[in-house]
Amino acid sequence: MYRGKSIEELRKSLDSGETTKEELFDKANRLAHYFQDDYNSFVTIIDKPKFKERESLISGIPYALKDNFSTSGILTTGSSNILKDYVPVYDATVYKKLKNAGATLVGKTVLDELAMGGTGTTGHTGIVRNPWDKERMIGGSSAGSAAAVALGIVPFSIGSDTGDSVRKPAALGGIVGFKPTYGRISRYGLFAFASSLDHVALFSRNVKDAAIVTDIIKGYDRLDMVTLKDDGKKYTDTIEDDIKGKKLFYIKEICDKELYKDSGDEVLFEVLDKFKELVEKCRQQGFIVEEVSIDKKLLAAIYPTYMCISCAEATSNNANLTGIQFGPRGEGESVEEIMFSSRTKGFSELIKRRFILGSYILQKENQEKLFLNAGRVRHMIVDKITELFKEYDGMILPASGGIASKFDASSEKVEKLSDRYLILENHLAIGNFGGFPSITLPYGFVQDMPIGVNITGRIKEDDLVLNMANYVEKVTGYKDQYAKVGDIDV
Repeated sequence: MYRGKSIEELRKSLDSGETTKEELFDKANRLAHYFQDDYNSFVTIIDKPKFKERESLISGIPYALKDNFSTSGILTTGSSNILKDYVPVYDATVYKKLKNAGATLVGKTVLDELAMGGTGTTGHTGIVRNPWDKERMIGGSSAGSAAAVALGIVPFSIGSDTGDSVRKPAALGGIVGFKPTYGRISRYGLFAFASSLDHVALFSRNVKDAAIVTDIIKGYDRLDMVTLKDDGKKYTDTIEDDIKGKKLFYIKEICDKELYKDSGDEVLFEVLDKFKELVEKCRQQGFIVEEVSIDKKLLAAIYPTYMCISCAEATSNNANLTGIQFGPRGEGESVEEIMFSSRTKGFSELIKRRFILGSYILQKENQEKLFLNAGRVRHMIVDKITELFKEYDGMILPASGGIASKFDASSEKVEKLSDRYLILENHLAIGNFGGFPSITLPYGFVQDMPIGVNITGRIKEDDLVLNMANYVEKVTGYKDQYAKVGDIDV
């Protein structure tokens, strides 16, 4: 069987002659087409691949790429109507590195429009469905990349993570989502959303596969001025290092059931119970895990801070989407009228709201009160976590307070000003605020839906974060899982 196999298992099959790269691609391609109508993972499915012979662990291995990475000669839409016909003339660095390593692109995946959203419902080609339950979301913005891995179409995929856009869908899809340190992987050729928060990230079905892919795509790039010098480490070499005595902390104000006792949210209570069980198992494995307390006002500021910064940066970064340089030409007798027409028709309501909010935040009279203050609060949050990282090797928390929401979620709406929504559903943005390496992996099921745990560590210690996550994966036992749906046999 192809579905569910790891990169290492597929590598062994290729090296032994049990299968060929052509056969692997054919299986992935058939699965992509088979599941497309039901789950809508892809904007574009590649039917005629270009194979390269390379000596690498991922040579001949199929993968999927989020449709906001530039791919020369291949449609790249950002899942937006304004770019629905855009075909780039250059390659993103990540795509180029994967090509050079011999990986085989199966397709470009659906995202929330221009990567702004967390539902997987705003892409111009339609909604992405959760492989564990078609009536539920898988989250976003890297929805299609997550679904492609959770369905077993590909063993890994590439996404982008600006607030939690890989790590949250990974939790809701029962797979691994890894965001390395800011600058560890080049963003050249990635459509910019919020430049100070954007990270290239990836999905896999086990932690070691995440390390394998990161080893290949990380490194300095002269085309991206914020990339770090390569650390010279091979993360797969240290992934089994002993973790005995490594110290983790979790935040009381996020994980204490007493804080949510009046909510009546039984799913949340079960998620937190399972998290506490996992913490105890980690202690038995050799970790030291302790509870810390952080001012709840600071934690509650994560979401509004993220919205201020991300909307402002998105407004600036997407100012070129006018219908003149890119997109269908609007109607009008002046440049202003053409731009107004093009952007009105080319963007969804959600995107227009974010651009309006970003423009308001960037107005001269509002910059000090909103944008600059958001930056100050961001520093306060990062400084607090950095202070804790002087004593602890990492932070461990539930990736979400619940399971994937149904598309008709009227019966399960979370109060937008509640502790659960403001803090528990948005704390993953801390990893983007500070550029910290951060990984989500599955640790159980609630109501037959997967839930995920997150580990975040010190900047530039990607190897340690992967090492600790590998041992947590041993504790959970949820490795190489995928949603066993469909009756196709490949």
